[in-house]
Amino acid sequence: MSVFIDEVAQSVPCGLFIDGKWITETSSRMEVINPATEEVITRVPNCSAQHARSALDACDRGVQQWLAKTPRERSEVLRAVFDAMQDEKETIARLITLEEGKTFKESAGEVDYASEFFRWYGEESLRLGGELRPSPNGKHMIVVGHQPVGSSLLITPWNFPAAMITRKIAPAIAAGCGVVVKPPAETPLTSMYLAALMQRCGVPDGLVNVLTTNDPGMLTDVLVKDERLRKISFTGSTNVGKLLLATASTRVLNTSMELGGNAPLIVCDDADMDTAVEGAFVAKMRNAGESCIAANRLYVHDAIYDEFCDRLVARFEQLKVGNGLDPDVDVGSIISRKELEKLEAIVGEAVEDGATIATGGMSLHDKGFFFAPTVLKDVAQGAKILDREVFGPIAPLVRFNDVDEVIRQANDTPYGLAAYVFSGDVGKAMKIAERLNAGIVGVNRGFVSDPAAPFGGMKESGIGREGAQDGIKEFLETQYIATSW
Repeated sequence: MSVFIDEVAQSVPCGLFIDGKWITETSSRMEVINPATEEVITRVPNCSAQHARSALDACDRGVQQWLAKTPRERSEVLRAVFDAMQDEKETIARLITLEEGKTFKESAGEVDYASEFFRWYGEESLRLGGELRPSPNGKHMIVVGHQPVGSSLLITPWNFPAAMITRKIAPAIAAGCGVVVKPPAETPLTSMYLAALMQRCGVPDGLVNVLTTNDPGMLTDVLVKDERLRKISFTGSTNVGKLLLATASTRVLNTSMELGGNAPLIVCDDADMDTAVEGAFVAKMRNAGESCIAANRLYVHDAIYDEFCDRLVARFEQLKVGNGLDPDVDVGSIISRKELEKLEAIVGEAVEDGATIATGGMSLHDKGFFFAPTVLKDVAQGAKILDREVFGPIAPLVRFNDVDEVIRQANDTPYGLAAYVFSGDVGKAMKIAERLNAGIVGVNRGFVSDPAAPFGGMKESGIGREGAQDGIKEFLETQYIATSW
């Protein structure tokens, strides 16, 4: 088992994790870069087709051991994982910051959020019930139960290296499924650490397997062709989600898709200005804007537009951008040079479409991938920036006067993941929220994620839900038994 640089307080395994063993000898490896320094943290193995098949072999063995335990025993293992993540929060948070770039404070918050899925689904696993009821004609009893869907491929993005993993693993194993995790090439180390942590907490060997690769198409193809794989759960872009759905359709695989977003944020003329500015700041700047539920389009009523713009600009200009391990830094790095260049192009395109840069609009620092928190004002409806998922610290402000029209504009997108509404009249805000085509709506708040709440989108933003009771149901099949009594 190899380990990487001394920056992390505790040695972290760095290999393929299959059947409880670490495999480091592979034909090729890929670099993991610290986006704040552009330094190579370590090199992780690329898996082969045989590794993929071995992982499914391991799932079969791990599930047998896992289901031999009582529901209470399985629940206690999940609770132990929660406790261990809390005990090791500082180490995990430092690791997240090293490979993803967000501030240490944000990373610690992510560990709190990520660990909670193990506590929540440890409890939910004890409440899985069925139905027993008479048929309408009174002649028979209808029995409804649930079975694990089976071995599952979990594919996660780079922006929340811990939370995106745990939001899938916890409900999957709580439901009784073995999993093969394909973490992102940019941030694979947190998943490796968590795999080792789960093993220490009593998760059976083979139940959770982690495969890293720079050829996800190969891995997916091998696993989908194997009859033992029964589910794909994916978080990432809509375009990749569509490709996976097409692949999954060849075997009619069960799928869950949490895909892209283009969240509107509506600030009504009666909104409390302090609440609206702070809520917009949180909805936009969490994780430097690299979030699928980040506010992408900020619609502000004309009567308060100028004041809102000035105050948001002032809030953005207070922020210090730099290495997330620096305790004085407010905004960390962007994940890669490629994503940084995309942000530069998006701002340039917005200016060509008539927008004015109120603050920011440029890359920062000689080393690392940093972008200044940016406010664009005078953005016209129809500007190209309003049609794309920005995935960065750029806030385009659009004026509106008519509520019905702004709702139409907010819904004028193929996406439907998140939305936000700010109004001093909660009843008015709720009525607007109910008219928005979004799976998640924040009313007078910019932070909406909660393990106890269903997370997912409408339209091209996905299929299914994660979190809440819905999350574990994604890994269960319903079975009806027709009885003779």
